[in-house]
Amino acid sequence: MCGSALSGDAAALYRKLICRSAERCLCLRCLAAKLGLSEKTLYDLIDRYRRMGCTLFSEPEEEDAAPEKF
Repeated sequence: MCGSALSGDAAALYRKLICRSAERCLCLRCLAAKLGLSEKTLYDLIDRYRRMGCTLFSEPEEEDAAPEKF
């Protein structure tokens, strides 16, 4: 873990892909490295899950709130 601030959507994606009950999550940069994917691919997944109605992800205007620290 790099210790950087974690957005709600980054935590949601970690929980969606890795472990639904995770209390500690990776930032998008670290998660991308762990999965061997680009950060853009992860952002695309966030958008896709949001459009599908997954309730783990915030609405776009809610994401502007202060990021969580894990």
